[in-house]
Amino acid sequence: MDDKLRTPGAVRDAERWTAHNYHPLPVVISSAEGAWLTDVDGRRYLDFLAGYSALNFGHRHPQLIAAAHAQLDRLTLTSRAFIHDQFADFCRELAELCGKDLVLPMNTGAEAVETGIKVARKWGYQVKGVPAGQANIVVAEGNFHGRTTTIVSFSTDEDARADFGPYTPGFTVVPYGDLAALTAAIDENTVAVLLEPIQGEQGVVVPPEGYLPGVRQVCTERDVLFIADEIQSGLGRTGATFACDHEGVVPDMYLLGKALGGGIVPVSAVAANADVLGVLKPGQHGSTFGGNPLACAVATEVVRLLATGEFQRRSAELGERLRAGLEGLVGKGLVEVRVRGLWAGLDIDPALMSGREACERLAARGVLAKDTHGSTIRLAPPLVITEEEIDLAMTQLAEVLAA
Repeated sequence: MDDKLRTPGAVRDAERWTAHNYHPLPVVISSAEGAWLTDVDGRRYLDFLAGYSALNFGHRHPQLIAAAHAQLDRLTLTSRAFIHDQFADFCRELAELCGKDLVLPMNTGAEAVETGIKVARKWGYQVKGVPAGQANIVVAEGNFHGRTTTIVSFSTDEDARADFGPYTPGFTVVPYGDLAALTAAIDENTVAVLLEPIQGEQGVVVPPEGYLPGVRQVCTERDVLFIADEIQSGLGRTGATFACDHEGVVPDMYLLGKALGGGIVPVSAVAANADVLGVLKPGQHGSTFGGNPLACAVATEVVRLLATGEFQRRSAELGERLRAGLEGLVGKGLVEVRVRGLWAGLDIDPALMSGREACERLAARGVLAKDTHGSTIRLAPPLVITEEEIDLAMTQLAEVLAA
């Protein structure tokens, strides 16, 4: 081993001083631009994770960096005790992008989910007339909505859930993609159905055609809110602004995050109409940093990038190239692939290697990706990636599978 390499020591220090709630690849990044990362030893990597879709627009997108720099020189935080000059533009432009009346800004994806849960319950009591303390929400097996104590209470992933009880009641779990089971689970006290239009953490699982329209229909018929967690799947990732758009479905509430912060600051939001978000009154929900000036300045530029449609088109067009490359490897080490836009889940033959082993071998070849659940890998390159870069990653994946 080269004694001058900085990576081994940096990895050791991270392991020594950090709680082991993650198991990262032994790569130590020091700089990045576009779809490329550079580590502390000067080695370059092609980013095929994009911060779990937080970096949809690539690393250090010039328009987003300029907005952040300009705002840093003026104002970064006021708290919601006051109004700042970036707030209204952000909320208005995001509401218009979503086709909704109102926006409630928060910081992290989990906060957006918690906000959605609170709003749905309050709506159920004040508007639908559910008896106090009886509201329930229908969710799906294999979900990933975050890691707060309430959210892990309805997770079916034991790594995320075990030993964090007692668990929050009020959730009914049904199989993902099973409309009949979902319909049967709705009762007079159901206030919402909370779903990911595509389950990312589960391995980019796309529901059967007609499922999301069916969910929309039954929610309308039974006076239940349809909450779409588009924190990973939204904002251009799948080749449309929202994953729900692929089947013409409009939920009652969008939960957004990750890419909304442009890879610069954490930004999340709930978007819904006034008859839903209007149930909240002053003092009933909030966040010191939610909707801060720096976050709003960056997120407004994110919304403006999406408003052009350019990134949705890129994701759709380049996604077909990604699909072709991956489908060509089925039977050559891959068992199954699932692709929607520039988002893919691939199941490696478990007799060959685990997903972790595959990601380690890809990293050794200069491509960074992330495993999930055994032999499954997720791919989510930045939407600024090129055809040549996709081809490069597919060549490296093929060589890993053939090794």
